[in-house]
Amino acid sequence: MKALILAAGRGKRLRPLTDTCPKPLLKANGCRLCDWSIAALKRAGVTDIVMNTAHLADAFEALPAELAGRGIHLAISREGDRHEDALESLGGIVKALPLLTDGESPFIVAAGDVVHAFPMERLLAKAGAVRSGEIDGHLVAVPNPSYHAKGDLTVYEDGSLEPGAGPHTYGCLMIVSPRIFAGLPAVSSKLFPWLWQWRLTAEVWTGFWGNIGDPDEFAALQSNRNACKWARF
Repeated sequence: MKALILAAGRGKRLRPLTDTCPKPLLKANGCRLCDWSIAALKRAGVTDIVMNTAHLADAFEALPAELAGRGIHLAISREGDRHEDALESLGGIVKALPLLTDGESPFIVAAGDVVHAFPMERLLAKAGAVRSGEIDGHLVAVPNPSYHAKGDLTVYEDGSLEPGAGPHTYGCLMIVSPRIFAGLPAVSSKLFPWLWQWRLTAEVWTGFWGNIGDPDEFAALQSNRNACKWARF
């Protein structure tokens, strides 16, 4: 199993911090934002990771050697050198596909700016259903955060979901089949609402989770000194 960490974006709401450092590499209490997903993947036994880059892409180039010393193989899917080169989430996945899968194996996708304690083993448990074609993907949702009160979807107890305004927000974590991306061009394109056409299930995570999008959220993370325990690997 492999995983993709999306890390190409500009992070404009966190300027000026992201003028000189890519958002996933910003540190809170000594931990980079991307470390939460890397650590969660390693705990689940996923050590083959791809990261897409564009904005300040050179800043990521030292990561593969660093992570190799921690038992993680990291490949970079470089989309360009500037944030204007970024392909958005869907385009970034399509470009990274040759590094992620043989065309049949499902893979995990995580955002590089989401901090969380979600056990990735729960995504791995859905791999068989994705590979067999029973479903096309499985998403992690969270109760609507204050900045997204309308939500993205409703998740039901049986794991089915309904897109649209509801009590849940996509948590930027999923396992998905490569089949649904076959034949798509690697051009700038968003994952939603495109993804809703496929056969998806979901679960709701109510544990530690945060999408670090603005200075207030970053300050709150910095003040939460216990949060880094989930980012160590």
